[in-house]
Amino acid sequence: MWHYTGMIDFKKYLPIILFGLLIGMGATAYYFYHQAAVLAPNRPPIGQEEVVSLMASVGKLILLPEGETPTVATVSNPEKLKDQEFFVNAKAGDKVLIFTNAQKAFLYSPTSNRVINVAPLSVGSSNVATTTNAYR
Repeated sequence: MWHYTGMIDFKKYLPIILFGLLIGMGATAYYFYHQAAVLAPNRPPIGQEEVVSLMASVGKLILLPEGETPTVATVSNPEKLKDQEFFVNAKAGDKVLIFTNAQKAFLYSPTSNRVINVAPLSVGSSNVATTTNAYR
């Protein structure tokens, strides 16, 4: 006859509990990994050929620093940048060429083929100093 003592033998159920926790943690990790992949931008990073082409286009409009390959960024949400003077006239799709050694940043519009702004760059700062007027 079975006799209930009120005590549960956790040692008996420990492997099942641990297996359930392992499955739960794996499912949670997969969920967050999948969400990060879905939310990541669908744009591939700028390739070396695009940087060379961009430098050639901008170099026809303004003298660029020599001997340095810039870091290139694309303006994706200009509304978030409106409080920074450098980006006042920026539009989605504009390119920012950052020359760290020369300490200069260039804002270029590929759609209008114009240099919108040029500014000195403070190395170690995340903001672009904006003391130069916009080129039109």
